Amino acid sequence: MKNVLSGNIGATPFIAPRHRILCVTKYSGYELHRYISYIGGILKDGSRWRIREEDAIIDIESGKYEFYVEVHLKTLHVVVAKSPDGHKYLKTTADGEKPDALLSLPECE
Repeated sequence: MKNVLSGNIGATPFIAPRHRILCVTKYSGYELHRYISYIGGILKDGSRWRIREEDAIIDIESGKYEFYVEVHLKTLHVVVAKSPDGHKYLKTTADGEKPDALLSLPECE
C-alpha cells in the first residue's frame, strides 16, 4: 500500500489530479470534530493508497490534489472544513457539519 500519491506537477496549466476516496480509517479516540484519521483508494495501476487526513488537507489547500467520493451515483467533492474551535477536517460539499458521506465509506484494510 502506498503512503503517498504520485502526480506530475510539471504540466502547464496545472490541473490537480483527482482521486476517488473508497475507504476511511476512523479516528479511534474521542475528540470533537475529529472523525477520520486516514483516507484511501486505488490508483489507476490497481495499487492501493492511503494518506493521513492532515496530509490530504494540506494537499487540497495547496491545490496538489483533489478528492471525491461517489454516493448513490453522485460525485461529491471533498473539501476542507473548519470546526468552531479551528480544527480542520475533511467533508463533502453535500455534508453538514459532520462528514457523513465519508463516514459511510468502508474501513480501509
